[in-house]
Amino acid sequence: MSRFKQLKPKFKAPSKQVVRKNLSQDAMMIAARNKFADITDHRKRDCKISLPDALMSGYAMFALKDPSLLMFDNRRANDDGNLNRVFGIKNVPSDSQMREILDPVDPEYIRPLFRDIFSQLQRGKALEPMIYYQGCYLLSIDGTGSFSSTHLSSASCLEKKSKKTGIITYHQQVLGAAIVHPDYREVIPMAPEMIIKQDGSNKNDCERNAAKRFLQKVRQDHPRLGLIVIEDGLSSNAPHIKELQSVDMHYILGAKEGDHPLLFQNLAAAAKSGEAMEFRMVDDKNPKITHRFRFLNNTSLNQSNLDLKVNVLEYWEESDNKTLHFAWVTDFTITKENAYILMRGGRARWKIENETFNTLKNQGYHFEHNYGLGKEHLSEVFVMLMMLAFLIDQTQQLTSALFKAAWQKLGTKRALWENIRNLFYSYEVESMEMIYRAIVNGFRKVALEPHDNT
Repeated sequence: MSRFKQLKPKFKAPSKQVVRKNLSQDAMMIAARNKFADITDHRKRDCKISLPDALMSGYAMFALKDPSLLMFDNRRANDDGNLNRVFGIKNVPSDSQMREILDPVDPEYIRPLFRDIFSQLQRGKALEPMIYYQGCYLLSIDGTGSFSSTHLSSASCLEKKSKKTGIITYHQQVLGAAIVHPDYREVIPMAPEMIIKQDGSNKNDCERNAAKRFLQKVRQDHPRLGLIVIEDGLSSNAPHIKELQSVDMHYILGAKEGDHPLLFQNLAAAAKSGEAMEFRMVDDKNPKITHRFRFLNNTSLNQSNLDLKVNVLEYWEESDNKTLHFAWVTDFTITKENAYILMRGGRARWKIENETFNTLKNQGYHFEHNYGLGKEHLSEVFVMLMMLAFLIDQTQQLTSALFKAAWQKLGTKRALWENIRNLFYSYEVESMEMIYRAIVNGFRKVALEPHDNT
């Protein structure tokens, strides 16, 4: 393994590549290692490979964006100390050892790390720009698939039987959530909640039951955090709204006329009688776009829940080419002054799809790859570790000028991950900061000194 020296930048980088030490990737990895050390090992004490080493190895695999356990294992065999120097791993497990050690680990033990990183970002004032409305953050929630097979399964897999062929498909789903903002590419993921077999037989029940657990855990971890939950049309039902009220969270939830005929009938009747507010505004950045709003406060959600009052906002984005239509229910009293703000908040829900799930699936994290199902919790532990790696990457994107300079120089995330892996597996490095600086400033090889065998 060669060493390298950094050279002067060969491109126009930010003048100050400041690294905020307490928010750096290296600092967060040390914190993760320390947290892993607090988890009680389920095995005998004299194990050669410790539980923190196994967990940190799993995290390292996702931090380096290795596409499979086998690939990580092949590189592990040729590692010359970087896994120890950068990730603090004393003994790196083989792929089979990692699966065996991590399978019995309760993924809930990893969840506090997400809370700790979020708190660290808050203390560093890094999240203040992402506060959206009335001191609250937007929390986008949705479910997604993480695994599907007609042959492989585990105890946690959901099952779906085809009515035509009778073939059973085994699949795993995850309820993901992230702090988002319409003006930011970055998202700050919360610890995901696995959708388990006992959650129900259809999509609505599965996500709804998982959401109950998730919301309770978020409120337990962040008792005073102001949150506005944004979700799709499946979420605007009375049980879920009451669950949000019970944990003291605001909401902007998609609403469809087919699901809430009474709600939209009341809105149309109020518009006809002049009780509903309607107005238009031209977009201040693009005069070809017109925003049209219609809203009504304090109306019944549906016929079955006449006592549950909500505020409904209907919106059209009109341009020369097409018209987009949306509607939401919210607990915020809607006014002409805040309708645009609430609309942008509701539309930011898509960031859980685009900036979170699509990034995990298509930009190097290999979210849908089967790293191992195991017999107990292996796949869930891997989902947690992958999301932890994503969270730490997103904090670097949000807070680190050095990370952004490396990304800017290489142009794409895929190129950045590839360069990080190449440097990590080809040269002797001391930290992730050293790798980022080498990418930004350039480097040249230094001849290794001969060993003194006397």
